Formats: sequence, structure tokens, C-alpha cells
Amino acid sequence: MCKECGCGESNKNTRLQFNAKGYTDQSAKVIEKSLLGLPGVLYVHIHAHDGETTIDYDPTKTKLMEILNVFDKNSVEANL
Repeated sequence: MCKECGCGESNKNTRLQFNAKGYTDQSAKVIEKSLLGLPGVLYVHIHAHDGETTIDYDPTKTKLMEILNVFDKNSVEANL
């Protein structure tokens, strides 16, 4: 369980942690805002300089493909 917001397995949330390629400072901001606009996405943290990305979401509200589509639309390669 996440200490910051209480999300985790008991709430049926999923945490994705991966590196992505192709971020710019601007695209990282756009992706973060877009992801947080999806239903069930609770937390997004992006390090544009090295691609480290963390997303907490409820897979019953948002599917993984919806999340990956946000990266595709912004020409960023999510390496899951």
C-alpha cells in the first residue's frame, strides 16, 4: 500500500513503474495532465530527464491501453 495516498492492492489499484523514452519538459506536463484526466488515475509522477514514470490507477475504471494511448499520442515510448 502506498504511504502517500493509501492506494494499493487492498483498493484494487495498480501501480505502474517504468522508464519512457522521448520526454521533453513540455510533453511530460501534457502527459501528466492527460493521464490525471482519465477516470481512475489517482497519481502520476514523471521525471522527464531520465524517463522514470510512476502511475497509480484503478484498472476497473481505466484500461492499460487507454494509458498507453496517451504516450503514443505524444510520441513518447512507454517501456513496460
